[in-house]
Amino acid sequence: MEVNKTRPGMAAGIVAGALWGLVFLAPALIPAFHPLELAARRYLAYGLIAAMLIAPAWKRLLRTLTWQDWRALIWLSLTGNIVYYILLASAVQTGGVALTSMVIGLLPVVVTLVGSRDRHAVPLRRLLPSLLLSAGGLLCISWQSLSHPGHASLIGLLCAMAALLSWTMYAVSNSRWLGRLRGVSAHEWNLLTGLVTGVGALLLVIPALGLATAGRTPSQWLVFAGVVSGVAILCSVVGNGLWNYASRVLPLAMMGQMIVFEFLFALLYGYLWEQRWPTAAECAAMSLLVAGVVACAMAHHRPSPQVALKRTQPDGMPSG
Repeated sequence: MEVNKTRPGMAAGIVAGALWGLVFLAPALIPAFHPLELAARRYLAYGLIAAMLIAPAWKRLLRTLTWQDWRALIWLSLTGNIVYYILLASAVQTGGVALTSMVIGLLPVVVTLVGSRDRHAVPLRRLLPSLLLSAGGLLCISWQSLSHPGHASLIGLLCAMAALLSWTMYAVSNSRWLGRLRGVSAHEWNLLTGLVTGVGALLLVIPALGLATAGRTPSQWLVFAGVVSGVAILCSVVGNGLWNYASRVLPLAMMGQMIVFEFLFALLYGYLWEQRWPTAAECAAMSLLVAGVVACAMAHHRPSPQVALKRTQPDGMPSG
């Protein structure tokens, strides 16, 4: 991993996390609307914006992309967007925010463990400090959540675990596919994912239209349109584009740690919305999670002898 690409890659991952954290705040801004409505209209807007932005390069991309590429785009749009968001919303509704956050917070550890098995990846023993710090942060959050039990249920736990599995598959597949692409930029790949996601969101429109809409004022619909458009642009178009850039220049194990920032910013936005300061346990958790990211970055800063030898060869490829 080249040092001159590590810093901008990490910056892109952090900003993507800051934008993605807004996804957790969006339902609180429009409580009168069902999560299915938010998902359907968000991804329709994402698809329309992506279609407009990708239009100038459409003919070239049609000649470049293979059927395998399109199948990958369908898979990524489902695992990383539609299916993940529906499972996440279902987990929050049936299991509570505390339980869902605790399970989804395992993403950095799970993705990092998967990435450590890649060829030429940093050995797992060098990632142990990062993983232990992240686990410590999650224990603090778990203790905080369990000390204030909500309406947790088995269905909520299963939905949260399924959401964790869905996004893990997306993160791993997207990172590896970006490493194989030729003739398609990370930004174009993000727009293509948005385009396919928008087509898939059409399937959500029919059940969303069946939800009750009576009693909603024009001002509520205006706020709803603003939130949906803002989430589509900031989280889906800009956030996903930055994440794809980071995925192309950083190893998968390090990308796993970058997911921490979505969790941290979601907490920050939640504190601002609730107008309160974090508790001692929450401060400890955030500190440990950030320390885990720093430890992971330090583990990748000094490549192992095998990786260094590989990179001195003319045909050597970066590990991201």
